[in-house]
Amino acid sequence: MRHVLAAAAALVATPAFAAPIGMSETEQAAPAVPPILSARERAETENRILAERLDTVIPAIMRAEGIDLWLLVAREYFEEPVVASMLDGENMHARRRTILIFHDPGEGKPVERLTVSRYGLGGLFMPAWDPAKQPDQWQAAADIIALRNPAKIAVNVSDLHQFADGMTVSQYDKFTAVLPSALRSRIVSGEGLAIRWLETRTPSEMALYPTIERTAHAVIAEAFSRKVITPGVTTAEQVQWWYRDRLLQLGLDAWFHPSIGIQRQGVKGMLEGPEVIQPGDLLWTDFGITYLRLNTDTQHLAYVLKPGETDAPTGLRQGLANSNKVQDALLRQFAVGRSGNEALARARAEAQAAGLDPSIYSHPIGLHGHGAGPSIGFWDNQNADPRGEAAIHANTAWSIELTSYAAVPEWGGQRVDFRAEENAFFDGKSVRFIDGRQTSLTLIP
Repeated sequence: MRHVLAAAAALVATPAFAAPIGMSETEQAAPAVPPILSARERAETENRILAERLDTVIPAIMRAEGIDLWLLVAREYFEEPVVASMLDGENMHARRRTILIFHDPGEGKPVERLTVSRYGLGGLFMPAWDPAKQPDQWQAAADIIALRNPAKIAVNVSDLHQFADGMTVSQYDKFTAVLPSALRSRIVSGEGLAIRWLETRTPSEMALYPTIERTAHAVIAEAFSRKVITPGVTTAEQVQWWYRDRLLQLGLDAWFHPSIGIQRQGVKGMLEGPEVIQPGDLLWTDFGITYLRLNTDTQHLAYVLKPGETDAPTGLRQGLANSNKVQDALLRQFAVGRSGNEALARARAEAQAAGLDPSIYSHPIGLHGHGAGPSIGFWDNQNADPRGEAAIHANTAWSIELTSYAAVPEWGGQRVDFRAEENAFFDGKSVRFIDGRQTSLTLIP
């Protein structure tokens, strides 16, 4: 029995991907699904990364934003985005009311991490409330803040960014009612802190991201194969639900319902739902998973070969090549301090000067699929947008999402939509794809 227990313990202690996949500019055509971590391994990995983020990201962003105290509030089953990202692998929800306080005492001293709640949070925050001594939780928080006398008290309120708008009216009223009047004028928006916390990717996260991306790419490769699609039989919606079932088998989550669309010669627009996939169709998929708290967002194209064909028509292959050129134009526009709106305008101008017909709608990715940070265009707005005014920062991950339109000669000059989306990392100098990008159409016999 001792030998069995020892073997089981060794199995639990060894991560399933001890040798992580490195970042690559080349995407594998039909990769295998990497080993999936157990629940315990996932929690241990998430906790390790969260501890690193709290130790390194929090001090950096508080000092960059000039904030010496940050107050976060969440309630059970009503966690605001920032607090939700700070819960350890065993605490899946806030308990009752959870109040977190970050305080930077200055002079190079460590940032205090306090929790004003009845429950600890995996040892990552120091408990700072004894209900037996002070039954009023809000008064306890106010006393902690008053003792530290901060110059600025940041709370998460923002009309523009949902990620930074976690403080509800009821909780704000309770807080300000007990806060000394001299401190109320020091309350400021924590918008910058919330965005920077969520958008920043750490080295440990980026060491994991290629494996997570490879997992998503492998599932897409399965979906775009004869394993799943029988031309003339399989419908678009059957492939959508196959994705969902496959993720259940793997123990993974989709952060949105997968999409499958069909473009067909002689048919305008995108066919979906109960439409049967036929030889000669150009297929499009949009698929994303959440794993180890990181998200993927990928769009690929596939061509269903007609009898006797060995490759897709030249016009379809050129259409994907055009979208790759738009991707290149966008990647060249990433620069620290440049706004999302400026990157959009520059990339569009370069692509149009090359004779392309682009639409760019890229966004940050990471702890959320449509992540915190400046947007670079929207599918329904190719001009400057308030959500794209903020600056691009280093150490951020991006979903390079866009399309280009082209007339396909083999389809009688029909205008076809060549959508592409791959995830990438910006280190402050260059943008690299996390697990490559699609440069050739997937072929389905």
